[in-house]
Amino acid sequence: MSDEGLSDKSLKIENAREFWARSPRQRTLTQLLDAYQTGSFGPEQTATVLAERHQALGEAASHSVITRDDIAMSEQASAQQQLQVAATSLPLSGVPVSIKDLFDERGMTTLAGSRALSQSAPAHQDASALTRLKAAGILHAGRTSMSEFAFSGLGLNPHVGTPPNPFDGERITGGSTSGGAASVAFGLAAATLGSDTGGSLRIPAAFCGLTGFKPSQSSVPGDGAFPLSPSLDCVGPIAPSVACCRSLWEVLSGEVADPTPLARPLTLLVPESELVSEVDADVAADFTTLLERLEAWGVRILRVPVEAIEAAYAINQRGGLVIPEAAAVHHELLAAHEAQYDPLIAERLNGGRDITSSEYLARLWPRNAIQQRFAQQVQDVDAVLMPTVAMRAPRRDLLEQDGAAFAALNKRALRNTSVFNYLDASSISIPAPAPVGKEPIGLMLSRPQGQDVALLRVAEALERLIHASNQ
Repeated sequence: MSDEGLSDKSLKIENAREFWARSPRQRTLTQLLDAYQTGSFGPEQTATVLAERHQALGEAASHSVITRDDIAMSEQASAQQQLQVAATSLPLSGVPVSIKDLFDERGMTTLAGSRALSQSAPAHQDASALTRLKAAGILHAGRTSMSEFAFSGLGLNPHVGTPPNPFDGERITGGSTSGGAASVAFGLAAATLGSDTGGSLRIPAAFCGLTGFKPSQSSVPGDGAFPLSPSLDCVGPIAPSVACCRSLWEVLSGEVADPTPLARPLTLLVPESELVSEVDADVAADFTTLLERLEAWGVRILRVPVEAIEAAYAINQRGGLVIPEAAAVHHELLAAHEAQYDPLIAERLNGGRDITSSEYLARLWPRNAIQQRFAQQVQDVDAVLMPTVAMRAPRRDLLEQDGAAFAALNKRALRNTSVFNYLDASSISIPAPAPVGKEPIGLMLSRPQGQDVALLRVAEALERLIHASNQ
């Protein structure tokens, strides 16, 4: 190879290193694909640099991405680079996406963050969501750690390690898509494929300064994903921005979202509810400040109660649907392998055994009516706006050492987000600007079931307004 060729190759590697070292907001999918198109660097250089970053980050990487295949990724990258040279490109060509450990991959045993499935047979085929991502040209950036069986909003995993929060390594990322969020935050992937049953995309997105999108359940196929609560399980992405999530959701759902910016002021509804009022003091202060700024920027803020939200919250406070359905999913496996479960997860699952069928059905039967009332009660606003989580990320050691603290903080972490799972709403968390020295809080926007495209447009409008006003 000529000196000129060596120089060009070295320059591309340096460009890739600089790109993947940026903060997430500065390495969106659009920016990555633009770099590929302009020749700044390509998928091959991305694969090389991500392997370097894994090595340099040590446990932060290994506790986030628990299995990866650098050789396979390099081969995928070479194939995608050749397509780009031939001017043939797929929508996510060369985009590294990490995969939550509960999605089936052909020839691999799906562990779902647990040891209890270690003797299970390998999957015969990929989960549908993964099939769609692969067909769109992604680079497989590895399988990510998660709360065992996705049954916690905190993200601890004693089997493979708990990923550190990117803002403070002593704190958690949130869960259950814990390693997925960390992989994006640490520059080990451009985005991650995860699931959300009670907040598992939005909570880690909020704690890690990212965007997490829980679409309506039916928009993305869930087959091939280990279930937690079949009535509530949703599949979606965590990524640096709303536009990134939109691009991934289009591939996952097969739908096309309207990217046209909204040309009118937003009207957002902040429910008068303890879900908003009873949050930690620092979260409340930051949220109040943001509302004042939004109003100054021309956003109309309505503060009224929403009866359907209160009804869903009341049912969740009685235990909701997750615990009885998860207990049913795990009935035989838990009986045979309880010693292999995380004790904190086993305790929660055992708590579902005593729930009677009449109690469960009393929570399930009102659901459709409450969903319909929610759609009616918010039809005149662009979205419902709330803090994503009632608190900032707690310290990991407190949760690992104190079962009572784990239970209390897990319930608190899931409190706001899980309401919108019961409603099967389209719901997204975007990061709010953070005061100096503090990690950001998440802002959760939600619309009724089936209104995913409309929600993405509203979220992009709010995201643009926030960032434009903070330049």
